[in-house]
Amino acid sequence: MNPLQPSIDRLRSLTGPGLALFTFILFAATARAQGTPARLECNSLSSIILGRAVDYCAALPPGYDAGTARYPSLYFLHGLFENEKSWSEHSGQQTWESLITQGKIGKFIVVMPDGGESFYINSFDGHERYEDFFIQELIPAIDRKYRTIANRNARGISGVSMGGYGALHLGMRHPGVFGSSSAHSAALIARFPHPLPTDGRWGFYARVLQMPFGSPLNEAYFALNNPLTLAGQPEQFANLKLYFDCGDQDRYGFDAGAKQLDEILTSKGFPHQFVLRPGNHGWSYLDQYLHFSLEFHWQVFSQAGGAK
Repeated sequence: MNPLQPSIDRLRSLTGPGLALFTFILFAATARAQGTPARLECNSLSSIILGRAVDYCAALPPGYDAGTARYPSLYFLHGLFENEKSWSEHSGQQTWESLITQGKIGKFIVVMPDGGESFYINSFDGHERYEDFFIQELIPAIDRKYRTIANRNARGISGVSMGGYGALHLGMRHPGVFGSSSAHSAALIARFPHPLPTDGRWGFYARVLQMPFGSPLNEAYFALNNPLTLAGQPEQFANLKLYFDCGDQDRYGFDAGAKQLDEILTSKGFPHQFVLRPGNHGWSYLDQYLHFSLEFHWQVFSQAGGAK
């Protein structure tokens, strides 16, 4: 006998308000049995360090609202001229949910903060201490608000373009905070031409880099924060798991920087994963390849015993 048959027979005998109430109860019981769906929650955090509020969104996995389990967390950093909602306005949320549904990854929280045009560093003039905010205020606040597993083995960081730069920078600079770091199409530039052009690609770089790296551009400060520079001392982040990729037709030429990062890490004997993939830049690239970094981080979470 079908175990649901009594409920089905009861449902057939009801009409009007009784039918509506019974349907609601049956739906609620089914939802409890299956777990609550994934959802996106957006909020803001008041920062003492920055002197303003910073918007962020958190993607909560299926079952989060119905249980008490704790989850690994992944911080995903957006690109230039984007914000904390770029993940959900493009394919990020859909890709993450689909991978969970297919069983290709397990459940973890994804946090997307608004990084403005900060490159996720402390600015040269000291006015925008975004890196300090991120490490000292944002992560502790997320760990308090959500049921995260609050240790490095269960915390990763990823990003695209400017966010890829930020994910590499923060991962390499704070290996005690993050156990894994990944980047898609990271904004990696080895050096600037002299004199620095005022038009074209280099002129664009000079303009957007002024806020975090000084106006005029302070190349020494840029080099100090550059993941290509940090990669030269991998002993500083010896236990960091690292993955990055880039399109072979990247319109900003960041494929050259990605190749150089791979060469530096390889020369130092630092284990990492790097792939040059067919494609360009931005979300047209991520639509195809975001799943690789999400699967990478899940593998790290699982191997470290920080996931269920």
